[in-house]
Amino acid sequence: MITLTTDFGTDSPYVAEIKAAIVSVARDARIIDITHAIPPQDIFQAAIVLADVSPRFPPGTIHVAVVDPGVGTDRRLLAASIGGQFYIAADNGVLTGILQDRAADLIMELNRPAYWLDTVSRTFHGRDIMSPVAARLDDGESIANMGVPIDDPLRIDWPLPETNHNEICGEIVRIDNFGNLITNIRGNLLADITADRAVVACGSHQSQGVHSTYGEHSAGTLVAVVGSAGRLELAVVNDSAAERLQVGVGQAVVVSW
Repeated sequence: MITLTTDFGTDSPYVAEIKAAIVSVARDARIIDITHAIPPQDIFQAAIVLADVSPRFPPGTIHVAVVDPGVGTDRRLLAASIGGQFYIAADNGVLTGILQDRAADLIMELNRPAYWLDTVSRTFHGRDIMSPVAARLDDGESIANMGVPIDDPLRIDWPLPETNHNEICGEIVRIDNFGNLITNIRGNLLADITADRAVVACGSHQSQGVHSTYGEHSAGTLVAVVGSAGRLELAVVNDSAAERLQVGVGQAVVVSW
C-alpha cells in the first residue's frame, strides 16, 4: 500500500503523474490519497498531517510526501523505516512529527539512479525519483538498497505544550476543513483534569469545560473537545471556529483549572 501527501491541490494533474510513475513500475500497487490540499510549500502542515494520519495505516505501508519547495537544489531525498512503516520525502523537516514520537530504524539518502525513472526533471522529483522508489519498495525491494544510510535528517521547529502547576500552554497547529482549531495539546495531558473545571482560552475567547463531542451544545456554541487525532481542539458547533475567533496557526491556547 502506498499513500500520497502533497501540496499539489485536489484538481492537479501532477497527482496523476505521480500515480502513473508508481504503476508503471508496480502495476498492482494500491494507492491511497491522504491529502493533496497541504498549503503550498507548507512543510509544517505536511509534517502534522503525516504525524497524525500515517500511524493509522498497517505495518509496511509506504508513505510518499511530496511537499518539496527545495526541489532541484542540493537538498537530500530520503527513504526511512520508522515504526514499521516506510516514508519517502525530501530532507526538509517533513518527517519531524513522525520522528518526534518514534525512533527511526533506518534512514537512507536516495542516491542510486538505478531505482529512479530514466529521465529526471529538476522540478519534479516526486514523480521521477520518489514515486519509482516507492514502487520498488512495494514490489519487495529492500530499503537498504536504495542509497546510503544517514543519521542526521533535518528537523523543523516543533512546538510542544508547556505544563505549569495549573495550566497548559499550547498553540493551534492545524485548522481543518470545518474551521476547527486543532492544537498541540494531547488529550493525555488532560487526563488528570476534571473536565468541567477546565477553562480553554484562545485570544479573548474562552470555553468552559472539555466536552466529549460537538453535539453536547447548541449551534453556535464555542466548545473544546479532544478530537479524533487525540488533540485538544476548539470548535463552534455547526460553524467555523477559525472564522468566529479570527485566529490562525500559531495562536496561543491555554488550558487552566
